[in-house]
Amino acid sequence: MVEPVGNHYVVARPVYSENLFNEEHKKLHRYHKTFWDHVKLYFRCSPQRVKKIALRLFPITSWLPAYHFREWILSDIVSGINTGLVAILQGLAFALLVNVPPSYGLYAVFFPVLVYFIFGTSRHISVGPFPVLSLMVGGVVVRLVPDNMTENGIPMNMSAINEMRVTVAASVTFLSGVFQLLLGILQFGFIVIYLSQSLISGFTTAAAIHVLVSQLKFMLQLPVPGFNTPLGIIYTLESIFSQITNTNIADLVTSLVVLLIVFVVKEMNDRFKEKLPTPIPIELLVTVLAALLSYFLNFEEKFNVAVVGKLEEGFHAPVAPDAHILQKCIGDSISIAIVGFAVAFSVAKVYSIKHDYTIDGNQELIAFGLGNIVCGSFKGFASSTALSRSGVQESTGGKTQIAGIISAVIVLIVILAIGFLLAPLQKSVLASLALGNLKGMLMQFKEIGILWRKDKYDCVIWVATFLSAVLLGLDIGLATAVAFQLLTVVIRSQIPSCTVLANVGRSNIYRNKKDYTDIYEPEGVKIFRCSSPIFFANIEFFREKLITAVGFNPLRVLRKRNKALRKIRKMLKKGELQVTPKGLICMANHMHESDEELDNNRIEELDQPTNMTDLPIQINWGADLPPGITVPQVNIHSIILDFSSVSFLDFSAMRVLQKTLKEFIRIDIDIYIAGAHEGFLDKLERCAFFDEEIKPSMFFLTIHDAVLHILLKTDIASSPKLKLTE
Repeated sequence: MVEPVGNHYVVARPVYSENLFNEEHKKLHRYHKTFWDHVKLYFRCSPQRVKKIALRLFPITSWLPAYHFREWILSDIVSGINTGLVAILQGLAFALLVNVPPSYGLYAVFFPVLVYFIFGTSRHISVGPFPVLSLMVGGVVVRLVPDNMTENGIPMNMSAINEMRVTVAASVTFLSGVFQLLLGILQFGFIVIYLSQSLISGFTTAAAIHVLVSQLKFMLQLPVPGFNTPLGIIYTLESIFSQITNTNIADLVTSLVVLLIVFVVKEMNDRFKEKLPTPIPIELLVTVLAALLSYFLNFEEKFNVAVVGKLEEGFHAPVAPDAHILQKCIGDSISIAIVGFAVAFSVAKVYSIKHDYTIDGNQELIAFGLGNIVCGSFKGFASSTALSRSGVQESTGGKTQIAGIISAVIVLIVILAIGFLLAPLQKSVLASLALGNLKGMLMQFKEIGILWRKDKYDCVIWVATFLSAVLLGLDIGLATAVAFQLLTVVIRSQIPSCTVLANVGRSNIYRNKKDYTDIYEPEGVKIFRCSSPIFFANIEFFREKLITAVGFNPLRVLRKRNKALRKIRKMLKKGELQVTPKGLICMANHMHESDEELDNNRIEELDQPTNMTDLPIQINWGADLPPGITVPQVNIHSIILDFSSVSFLDFSAMRVLQKTLKEFIRIDIDIYIAGAHEGFLDKLERCAFFDEEIKPSMFFLTIHDAVLHILLKTDIASSPKLKLTE
């Protein structure tokens, strides 16, 4: 019964053990579905289920009929035009990261948008190339088709190399799309939870460093080969600085000017975004101006700058991926598939929360998988979403993926009609535009200090991810980072927080005794809490902490007591001890015998419960013992284990826990377990945890129930009246 008294409450109820509570309150029998029940349910077929699957597989059928044409169409058109212009420039710029001709970047910002329009669930992200993903694809391209590629011992010309590189990029994109599609069909959308925010932040920051280094050769116009190996970034920098004197000054000056303008205007866009109706399209303005200057001043001939050149018009016929290439890039494709999905899902989740709608992780995998399959078939490269491009689509008023279709139309116009206008554009300008989009990623360095103050484990994950991705490469670095992150989880669970509790304020509240002054500890009672699951990797740590908390090793005490009983029996047999009303009296000067002689190679007997039935007197281990006989003192009589935070206990840990509890019980210490979750006792019973020494009656609902039971038991033991009442 609960009686509220002001801001206090008074509870009157019996002291409940688990058994007593279950006797008074009968539990409902609930049927728990088996694995096969879930399988049958998943493959069940009905008209309603077919309709539900169709609506989930084609989200466009849900949101398009509900489209508010009059209210939204103008916003989507404006947003689509702005996003399309940015997408064109980013497609050309990110193609340099993939090491393919710039025109193929336009395919990467066209086809995925069309597929996502039908299958995607986010209304605001702009699908297309992402610098990290482009760099990962470029790493595979450089590894399989290096700059010094030969055929029959004869160096290949650049056009042949570019053709092979396009094939490699398309093949790895196709395969990553297949992996994403399979993960989506198999409902593996949860895989993104294994990439923490700290890991993603450290990884994208490292990728930004790789992008920065990879674009230096275009900004300086130096012939730098690709190094897709561990420490490749070091070799790239070494190659750049070894030929720094050959820098094309015109490209360098152009790059610095473009970078300065882009950074300044982007900063103005951020600072005055509340006052500006739309962000200033600085990438478009810079590109138009740079192309005009390059064309009319003839930069290519005068200063020997590298230009985009003629863009291919129209589309290539779809082609099947190269099976020989697919065999060599399986690992890379898995990394690209996971990273692409993780980045896109993270951005989509931000906008879904902001605009109050739901996204489906599994459907997103299917949408991006199909998008990459189609894009790879048409010789594009891997797509995800770029943060800056999605920001443009959302901030300029985009309401749905209609804005994405409008942006695709803008890209289509460039592919089919006006691509030739970009031919005189310097590659160094595209490189600068690519670097201009890295500001947000590079600013993530500030997170190191924040994470160090908030969570040092997350900070270590960030730094380890960054260093591994920078030094080992993005593919190996990602695998290393995920392994390291999981290792930190294992370490944290392997070294759980174990504390000794005490009663605070003479209430039913129990907290760490080191944190409070107004505490009460029942005499002879230790309350021990473990704040993590207990399993094979941390059970020994749990045991050591418990022994440290109570102040003695129960197995050592048990063995000492059994050794003492052996000595007492031997002395009684020789007449060296005499039983008196006051206890045992030594009748002779007893010579100390070695433990080895007494053990007589029967150490296993020392681990058994003490047996005094054959002695004429019960030994009081807390009283004085005969000379030459010593045992460790035990100053507690009860231990309460708080298992409220123990979510599971595996079989290996169960065996060790059972052995440990028996050691305490055999030296006359009562063990109680409080707060165990639902089903804990059932699992212990199934695993034959209980026996004559360890019984279900040791389990109590709460710590306070166990403490009250111990106090009542102590009072009963010390008071004949209470014994009579009981």
